[in-house]
Amino acid sequence: METSTTDLKREHQEKIKKVISEVGKVVVGQEYMINRLLIGLFTNGHILLEGVPGLAKTLTVNTLANVLHLDFKRIQFTPDLLPADLVGTMIYNQQKADFEVKKGPIFANIILADEVNRSPAKVQSALLEAMQEKQVTIGETTFHLDRPFLVLATQNPVEQEGTYPLPEAQVDRFMLKVNIEYPTKAEELEIMRRMANMSFNAKVDTVLSKEDIFAIRDEINQVSISESLEKYIVELVFATRTAADNGLKDFAGYIQFGASPRASINLNLAAKAIAFFDERDYVLPEDIKEIASDVLNHRILLNYEAEADGITTQQIVKELLNKVSIGK
Repeated sequence: METSTTDLKREHQEKIKKVISEVGKVVVGQEYMINRLLIGLFTNGHILLEGVPGLAKTLTVNTLANVLHLDFKRIQFTPDLLPADLVGTMIYNQQKADFEVKKGPIFANIILADEVNRSPAKVQSALLEAMQEKQVTIGETTFHLDRPFLVLATQNPVEQEGTYPLPEAQVDRFMLKVNIEYPTKAEELEIMRRMANMSFNAKVDTVLSKEDIFAIRDEINQVSISESLEKYIVELVFATRTAADNGLKDFAGYIQFGASPRASINLNLAAKAIAFFDERDYVLPEDIKEIASDVLNHRILLNYEAEADGITTQQIVKELLNKVSIGK
């Protein structure tokens, strides 16, 4: 029995590599983004993607949904979007002389909320209920959303005109905030060759089923993490709240609020996922350090002085990892 369990785990780990390979048939580079999307999928966490337009965020998410054979919906957030456009509404059926529910695009497995910061607070609150409770309310009826359910939201860091800053409570509910970088010269050359070929139409194979996804979640849940590393995670998160006491006196004056307990939970989960991807059943300190910036960078709230002095959360996280020791 134990051998078959081990074989199944290895099979799932091989399938994860194949997922990345299949997405690579369409998307050039972006392995980092694909890795983070898979971490979110397998640990039940939502992801905020930040990057300038044209970096294949939508294409990557759409291709990944095809490879996983999951229902995918893209919602373009605009200032005139209404909550009903997202979750659905009650419509009057003249033939039946009664109201019936018309479900919105939120009823899918993978939701791409494109330019999420372009819609006002009432739409954000509707998305927030779906993200946190995995359910939506239409009229007087509450509907549970399909599983798995994953929200991938994008926002453009450059153009801020006509945008609504995301509420801190909503930002905190994203497991990871992933900053998407420009491709290398070699990658951009390959992108140009592919996309400038008007007959390019790469077919991708379905690799994972829903049953595989839930099985992988269970396997990641069984990855062990030592007590010293659990304490290290807590020390890292506490250091964002008490920077001056953790050797970060230079940065203490820039931090308005530190990370919430969700940071500790998500660091633990994401580190387990990274260990599983690397075919280990235990977490190493390097796993925590690798994911720390993505988990913490949107949970550390900086003040105006930090903005004026050009201080970023990435700098603070990097310094934290240098100063906070394991087994402290």
